[in-house]
Amino acid sequence: MQIYISTTDGVPIYAQIVNQVKYLVASRRLKPGDELPPIRVLAERLVINPNTVARAYRELEQAGLVEKRRTAGTFVSDQGSPLARRERFRILGERVDSLLAEAGQMGISFDELSKLIEQRHTALQDLKPQRADHD
Repeated sequence: MQIYISTTDGVPIYAQIVNQVKYLVASRRLKPGDELPPIRVLAERLVINPNTVARAYRELEQAGLVEKRRTAGTFVSDQGSPLARRERFRILGERVDSLLAEAGQMGISFDELSKLIEQRHTALQDLKPQRADHD
């Protein structure tokens, strides 16, 4: 699990950890049952206070995204799925907003953009390997 922190962007470090774990779960890079690094290990890796990592893990646990198992560690929970779905939609929503803004700046209409998206979608579908149906 790769977590990066910035000390210059004004976002508290614990919140950066929370946001990145949410993103990793939403993007399915972390799956239910995957173990998060122990608090001390992540703190050492990021060169931060272990209490900061503990605070992030507590927030993730309160949100239902992870669960602590006594003496076994902290794991992505199965109940995190609805939250992960909402997070995926939030992330994609931000990207759609950026795409719409960029298209507008380039003078591309919504209809033109929609056609482009449909063309790209069709092209990607054509590239997917055909699955044989087995009965």
